[in-house]
Amino acid sequence: MSTKRKPPTMTHKPKEEVNKKAIIWTGAIFVILVVIVAVLILIQ
Repeated sequence: MSTKRKPPTMTHKPKEEVNKKAIIWTGAIFVILVVIVAVLILIQ
C-alpha cells in the first residue's frame, strides 16, 4: 500500500505584486495637476 503524502507544513508566501493600476492612476492625476497648474500660470 502506498502511503499518503502529507501536505507541506510551510506554505510559500505569495510574492507581493506591485499594484500597477494604482501607480498608473497616481501618475495620471499628477500629470493632470501639473498641466492644470501650467495652464493657469500661462493664462495670467
